[in-house]
Amino acid sequence: MFSRRQQSVAPQRVVFDDRVHSASIGTLATAFCVGGALTLLAFTTARASRNARLAGPADGAPLMRAPLQVVAPVDLQRYVGLWHEQARLPNRFEKRCAGDVTAEYTLLEDGKLQVLNRCMLSDGSVDESIGIARIAPVTGQPGAGRLEVSFAPDWMRWLPFAWGDYWILKLDRDYQVALVGTPDRKYLWVLSRAPRLDDATLQAELDYARSLGFEVDRIERSGR
Repeated sequence: MFSRRQQSVAPQRVVFDDRVHSASIGTLATAFCVGGALTLLAFTTARASRNARLAGPADGAPLMRAPLQVVAPVDLQRYVGLWHEQARLPNRFEKRCAGDVTAEYTLLEDGKLQVLNRCMLSDGSVDESIGIARIAPVTGQPGAGRLEVSFAPDWMRWLPFAWGDYWILKLDRDYQVALVGTPDRKYLWVLSRAPRLDDATLQAELDYARSLGFEVDRIERSGR
């Protein structure tokens, strides 16, 4: 067996130079800040580029994303009565409707409207729901066609979420054809006094809705 000679080694003393240490921290901090700034700049540039592609002036996207305007003024005395639904964007509360859909409005003494919606089901029966519509005032536009509709029970109608938007976006002079939608562009209806609207008139309404940013390609023709 070989024996190993042990040597004692004196511990070395580590000396910190405050100036060097501070300089190192400063360098790291500067690098971190510069890197963060460059990353933020790259992200901002990419987002701006993406937005430019999605909403460039060539495709008219800024106009389609502008806040929707309603018809003003609307004479509710002329608007009440029976309307036939011609087309709609798909929605959960009309999933069962397989035939004709109508909406009948009656003016009440307090200025609200009674709303009676009917639709024919696949088995030939008729489903109906009764609600209330109220005027949602628009500053500087008296009589604007902005309403709110509720089909909730009376005791729930004090809650804001019990009401849905009903905006009259287009209405002919004779009150025969109306385009109704919501400001988030999720809901859309084409209504007419006649049970069947001719294809050219219906297409003109849909083309106008498309110009407002509605997804017209998803439209369902009512009762057809």
